[in-house]
Amino acid sequence: MSQGDERGYGSEPGGRTEDPYSTIGGTRQTRTRLPGGDDTDGYGRRPARSSRSLVMVVGVVVLLVAAIAFANLGDGRSKEPGGGGGKESSAAGAGPTSATGTKPVQGKNGTIAAGFAHDEQGAQSAAANYAVALGSAEMFDKSQRDAILDAVIAPTSVERFRTTLDSAYSADFFANLGLNDDGTAPAGFTFISRTTPVGTKVTKQSAERTTVDVWCTGLIGLAGEGSTKPVTDGWFTITMELEWVEGDWKTVTHSQKEGPAPVGGDNRASSAEEIAGAVNGFGGFTYAR
Repeated sequence: MSQGDERGYGSEPGGRTEDPYSTIGGTRQTRTRLPGGDDTDGYGRRPARSSRSLVMVVGVVVLLVAAIAFANLGDGRSKEPGGGGGKESSAAGAGPTSATGTKPVQGKNGTIAAGFAHDEQGAQSAAANYAVALGSAEMFDKSQRDAILDAVIAPTSVERFRTTLDSAYSADFFANLGLNDDGTAPAGFTFISRTTPVGTKVTKQSAERTTVDVWCTGLIGLAGEGSTKPVTDGWFTITMELEWVEGDWKTVTHSQKEGPAPVGGDNRASSAEEIAGAVNGFGGFTYAR
């Protein structure tokens, strides 16, 4: 699930810039406007960044998703969402995202929810939970990344995803994020990468193949006094094609595009300590439609 200097995804077709890491499916960062006053915590009000600095931040946020999307090239299937030949769902765009009232799944695969229903709701729940897993900080650790991929990716696609992501999570990429060569945070810093779904909708559906859009907001960066890669937020929509296999929904393809993004509020930017404490102290959810 992101997002020349940060590791990047390239740019959207027809929109390539001289910086190859600017966008790919392009999650643009939402910037928080801060009140006047001195910067007393080293993480609050920050000097205005140059356009190149903004491009660097954008490239980081969308990086993971682009790598995943790239892994699907050459799989022999249609690149259109829902390429399994299913009909377009009559529910697509039919109304606002609202709860169905059905209880969340009870099963799990490691720390990831599993055992989703073989219907539209189950596919949406799976896509939301998988978006969280693929956009997590655990993806930066090889062993944890492998476990996540085994849990959420279809067996026929998992090796392709693994190969591409192993190459993408390189020492150079980690260095661009301010991380150590092994992807861990330097002493005194907390690395944060978290994706939070806001809503889901089915765009195409068949009995064995369903395409789901997941509207998300996300955080990424290093929290710590004097961090040069402070935690920033972004808004993006993930499109995930899911296949019903071995009694559950699994991801076959994954792509991302920018927005929809709201207007930034006037909230004061919290200190690095507050951000790290919030991310470490507030647990995630099992998402059900």
